[in-house]
Amino acid sequence: MSASVVPVAVAQFGPTADVAANLQLIEELVARAADRGARVVLFPEYSSYFTDPFDESLAAHAEQIDGPFTQALTTIAGRYGVVVVAGLLERAGDGRRVRNTVVAVGADGIRATYRKLHLYDAFGQRESDWVEPGEIAVPETFEVDALRFALMTCYDLRFPEVGRVLADTGAHVLLVAAEWVRGPLKEHHWRTLLHARAIENTVFVAAADHPPPLGVGASMIVDPQGVEIAAIGTTSDVAVAYVDADAVTRVRRVNPSLALRRFRVTARD
Repeated sequence: MSASVVPVAVAQFGPTADVAANLQLIEELVARAADRGARVVLFPEYSSYFTDPFDESLAAHAEQIDGPFTQALTTIAGRYGVVVVAGLLERAGDGRRVRNTVVAVGADGIRATYRKLHLYDAFGQRESDWVEPGEIAVPETFEVDALRFALMTCYDLRFPEVGRVLADTGAHVLLVAAEWVRGPLKEHHWRTLLHARAIENTVFVAAADHPPPLGVGASMIVDPQGVEIAAIGTTSDVAVAYVDADAVTRVRRVNPSLALRRFRVTARD
């Protein structure tokens, strides 16, 4: 297979308050994805621990970024020869809240991290009561062969400037770890925004969600022209697609929207 092509999997499952059970299911889904050829496997937001509604147990189950959960992911990544990308609860500075963090982990350890920038204080929810927002910083990326991958979390998908900043890193693929809460029109928003981020940035977008009843499911991979090339419905499963750096180049030759833009993204205080 050409170095410009990397098989990528989205893994959909519903994390619970049982960390060991979550890790067991993560390994089962990684094994399934690797058997189908995947070299990068994306899991949802809060893969280490999740409870609904949020409570004080979040902080009790938060870890250092290189703690036991990440170490377990490193072992799984090495066992199956993949990069595992998953959301976890990271300890925050104030001891009360947590950080909503995504790690990309290979056999050699952490490749990249991302802390959720925009917290879900919308649709009747108050994530900021429990979670500390990430600091604005230069995005971390990781590479597999000729492809560069960047990370994003759930509600950040509603902010197009996040995707644009990630595209400016040279990323070919945006990996979105999510717990996209169900509700009126929410699946429509999910699908529309994933397609929009792919089209406007001329990149691949891969997104992994929790299945119903809490999430909308519909984990998918979208190509740079906004076409779904792999998807899952409402079950716990994996879907694999071939992500091609040359396809990004071809699309940008026809649709050079990034090169033609007249505005840049700047941080807001």
